[in-house]
Amino acid sequence: MSPVKRPTIADIAEAAGVSKGAVSYALNGKAGVSEQTRARILEIAGRMGWHPSSAARALSNSRSGAIGLVVDRPAWVLGIEPFFMQLISGVEAGLASGGTALLLQVTEDAGAEEAAYRRWWGERRVDGVLLVDLREDDPRLGLLRELELPGVVVGHATGVPGIPSVWLNDAEAVRETLAYLAAMGHRRIARVAGPARFVHTRERGAAFDAAAAELGLTGGVSCVHTDYSGEDGARATRRLLSDAERPTAIVYDNDVMAVAALSVTQEMGIRVPAELSLVAWDDSELCRLVHPALTAVSRRVPEYGERAAEALLALIDGQDVADQLLEAPALVPRGSTAPAPR
Repeated sequence: MSPVKRPTIADIAEAAGVSKGAVSYALNGKAGVSEQTRARILEIAGRMGWHPSSAARALSNSRSGAIGLVVDRPAWVLGIEPFFMQLISGVEAGLASGGTALLLQVTEDAGAEEAAYRRWWGERRVDGVLLVDLREDDPRLGLLRELELPGVVVGHATGVPGIPSVWLNDAEAVRETLAYLAAMGHRRIARVAGPARFVHTRERGAAFDAAAAELGLTGGVSCVHTDYSGEDGARATRRLLSDAERPTAIVYDNDVMAVAALSVTQEMGIRVPAELSLVAWDDSELCRLVHPALTAVSRRVPEYGERAAEALLALIDGQDVADQLLEAPALVPRGSTAPAPR
């Protein structure tokens, strides 16, 4: 079987009905074509599977001095969710010593995210990327290998050669949290989780089930999935607290939803922590500023981002980079948890 022919600039020019010079300008991010034409050329090039060869990149000395991060969430997430603000601050700290910049893009569509990687690599705008929110059978892993684009996954070990990860094992923190609640007499415990499509959501759920079984919580841990927003977290909380067998403790997958839950308890006349204990995942200023202050799981997110950035820079420099398992998260008890009501 003959090898598949790599598309050339001439092939793209013919398909787009433009000159080879116009294609070169568009692919290299240079002036000389309109933005509309550039976008059309890039779309056609991506569809044809074009990407610059490693040799061509080396010959053109095309280090961009930047790495990329795409957050495939609604734009408001970056404005209100402390996790991403802390992660980005850590990434910036990890890049500071080498003078490398961070190129950030927010999308609300997986296809747009993949297109961003193709465009950035084709235009030589980044030297590598950080991947967040890994999904089951994530197509981005195959895309990075196809493009020969250096990448580090934040949050989950992939098992894919050449794509290392910087991650945390949540299982230990999950068990610590449930053991703490169980020791205070809580038996009806609920979890308000993030989107089910994320690997870390599923794995954290498996850890909750395993810990509940180990601790003899016969009813297990009931789970409601949300989009991580305060509004969705509040709706999930109202649903759980309207149940005849309502939980005596709820664990939230982020701090924004836990803070929103406090408002719901006031609205419904349920006292925290006398009648209901609340725990937030990812400690932040939000957890400390509300009353009562929220018991939270601390993952030292800025350190997480810094280590991921350092790993990516090493990968870009051609070093062998192994998966890095960071220190386990720790439970920080505060005023939102107490013994279960009788």
